[in-house]
Amino acid sequence: MSGDLVQILIVMILYLILLIGIGFYFSKRANESSENYFIGGRTLGPWVTAMSAEASDMSGWLLMGLPGVAYWFGLSDAIWTAIGLAIGTYLNWLLVARRLRRYSIVAGNAITIPEFLSNRFKENKKVILTIAAVFILVFFSVYAASCFVTFGKLFSTLFDVSYQPIMILGAFVVILYTLVGGFLAESFTDLVQAIVMILALTIVTIAGVSAAGGVSAVIENAKSIPGFFDFFGIASPLVVDGVQQVSAS
Repeated sequence: MSGDLVQILIVMILYLILLIGIGFYFSKRANESSENYFIGGRTLGPWVTAMSAEASDMSGWLLMGLPGVAYWFGLSDAIWTAIGLAIGTYLNWLLVARRLRRYSIVAGNAITIPEFLSNRFKENKKVILTIAAVFILVFFSVYAASCFVTFGKLFSTLFDVSYQPIMILGAFVVILYTLVGGFLAESFTDLVQAIVMILALTIVTIAGVSAAGGVSAVIENAKSIPGFFDFFGIASPLVVDGVQQVSAS
């Protein structure tokens, strides 16, 4: 293993230890009450809430999935995805967040979304609660699994190892700090990861453009790919790959 890979491995290990440490830091406060454990006692500030929400929402697909889509199919898919997410996120904060914050207290001080919906519509048989819980369990399980796979694939690419054990390690770390520190730990680890993501996106973009010869060189190379800038179509993956091979030559 080269010196650079050893340094990366050390940083990764320290990072995972930091996340676990955050979980144990908030453990005492989180276990004071169920409200503290599940929703942080409703005490999170706007910055922590916003950064945590967006880090959870974007996660690995923003750093690995979306750039891959743009590379293979052009900007159309990536651009429209970004536009849709920006509009959806804004409308969520404008129309839903504050109302949900207020009405969840009125609706029996509800802690979870299924509980809020059940209390809001005053249903005694818990049908709405069960349906909402099942939807969240199924779809968020798939989403969480994709995040763990992203973590495993990253290590697999860097260190040429099987991604399954690394994926399990990542899942173990997340489950550990969440179980120990509850929502507060989850939110503040997301805050840390949001900062890391912002720094990574900024540094990689600057370094990539510089390595490619500057902004003008990047634009000219992209223009040579048929359909790459077509916002209502897709570029051919074969064409993109061909241009990449020619550029590499």
